Amino acid sequence: MEGIRFISTSIVQPERSNGESIDRIELTPWDLRFMLVGHIQKGLLFLKPSPLQEKLLPDTVVDHLKISFVRALEFFRPLAGRIGITKNDDTTSSFFVDWNDAGAHFIHAVADNIAVADILDPMHVPRIVHSFFPQNGAINYEGISKPLVAVQVTELADGFFVGCTMNHALVDGSSFWHFFNSWSEISRGSDSLSRPPTLKRWFPSEIDCPIRIPFCSDQIDDEFILAPVEARVFHFTKEKIAALKAKANLEMSTTKISSLQALLAHLWRSVVRCQRLNAGQEVKYWLLITARPRLEPPLPDGYFGCTIQREIVTTTAGELLEHGLGWVAWKLNQRISSQTNDEVRKFLKSWAENPALISRKQALHVASNNALVISSSPRFDVYGYDFGWGKPVAVRSGPENNAGGKMALFPGKEEGSVDIEACLSPEKLVALGDDGEFIMEALSI
Repeated sequence: MEGIRFISTSIVQPERSNGESIDRIELTPWDLRFMLVGHIQKGLLFLKPSPLQEKLLPDTVVDHLKISFVRALEFFRPLAGRIGITKNDDTTSSFFVDWNDAGAHFIHAVADNIAVADILDPMHVPRIVHSFFPQNGAINYEGISKPLVAVQVTELADGFFVGCTMNHALVDGSSFWHFFNSWSEISRGSDSLSRPPTLKRWFPSEIDCPIRIPFCSDQIDDEFILAPVEARVFHFTKEKIAALKAKANLEMSTTKISSLQALLAHLWRSVVRCQRLNAGQEVKYWLLITARPRLEPPLPDGYFGCTIQREIVTTTAGELLEHGLGWVAWKLNQRISSQTNDEVRKFLKSWAENPALISRKQALHVASNNALVISSSPRFDVYGYDFGWGKPVAVRSGPENNAGGKMALFPGKEEGSVDIEACLSPEKLVALGDDGEFIMEALSI
């Protein structure tokens, strides 16, 4: 495939509303932990509008998306700001989001020799997709000078790819897709949002704000080499997932194992089986869980920020494969259930007292070391985001934070189905695709 041509890069800024008084947002332990890792990068693939659909748009597709993007920023003003840093007298630093309206990036690119089928048809996700995302290689700390959100609209021969890069110290997946959905609502002509964001950060009463962190630039470590990886999307139908859930619950004589827990258990067992590890080799499953509904009272539905709690399930390769699907799913269920209101608050208090930033090197090597890291969620309605000429035909991830073992979950196009974008070394990905037990439940797309 040939490369892409960059047509323009614009710095766009929202209009300031009269009476707006907020000028900064303090960052929580959830936000601050990710200061040294990469951004969130997700994008949607669309077919080009038909001539009739294009006539209904007030501008060209690219201009229409740019105008609506700026209007969306008016509701999500922190995204147009920058990361601020205060150096304290005790050698610590405090970070915040500065509402300085420095602006976001909107990039227009063209890849007119690439068709939608060139993205969808290959067995593995083509590497050209990485070039559809802006700010590759940046870490969240660089938000002190770089945009907190950047969008790249790449025009293909018969479609558009809308790639979005957003600072992970400001948002998690829920907030990322909240913005995307709000942008699509405005693009369809709405003057208001169905779910306005709650921009004020929540802190437990026992945490002093702003949080002081023993931070220096020497903590930024980007000198590391990762083994090459490939990505492939596997599709699980609603019926196959229901069968996995029924099997897992039957094996454990319970009804508490969810569809997602059964699917994740099936994935973990399959990947470990394909790795052919020694029976005593330790394997891990990193679950990234939102704390939004776990707090009492729960956070507002439109809470805009990062709320990720981490749970790690550890066992050995032999134990994982000797036991059935239900045993593995039940271990996942128990660890997820342990994320209670008390546990969440305990984590936040403990972290504020002893801050520890996750480095990019640590985050990427975790996934490469006999571990799976689950990201995103099939609960994000990515196929419902219509910008005015039709729903997307696919969702893909950018290259940030990708390492062997990273698994991104998305809803499938059919109700109740799930797509798993599996990122593994080439040989492990081939082995997974050839694994009869895994493929019996999945379709490759």
